[in-house]
Amino acid sequence: MADVSHHRGDLAGHPDASEMQARYERVLGGRDVVLVDGPVLLVGLYCAVSPWILHFTAAQPALVTHNLILGIAIALLAVGFTVTPERMYGLSGAMCAIGVWMIISPWIVGSSPDAGVIWNNVVIGALTFLLGAMCVAAASKSRRGT
Repeated sequence: MADVSHHRGDLAGHPDASEMQARYERVLGGRDVVLVDGPVLLVGLYCAVSPWILHFTAAQPALVTHNLILGIAIALLAVGFTVTPERMYGLSGAMCAIGVWMIISPWIVGSSPDAGVIWNNVVIGALTFLLGAMCVAAASKSRRGT
């Protein structure tokens, strides 16, 4: 009778061992940016709640909706980068575009924004652009490696 029991041990003799190892390295090899996923989420969450933190909900109602929507979008990108990095890092460039838009949006979306609102969006935009650029660099590095 054949021995069908499961032996715990080394997988070196498994016929798909080299393929599994290559896939594992491909998926985790581009995860240099794993330290960026958390800050991207935090920037997105802060962007979403910043109108209430800085108390400009009454003075800039259009920017309240704008920051809430873009903050949620940034946070969802961060979740996507964490859950399915091999699919989502292609959208890293979108974070750079969102960052640039956040910098110029107080003058386009807002109406006579004060210095606090401007600085808030400039800092959020700069951080989003920087983190997006880091994601783009990590994505291109992982593509070159495969």
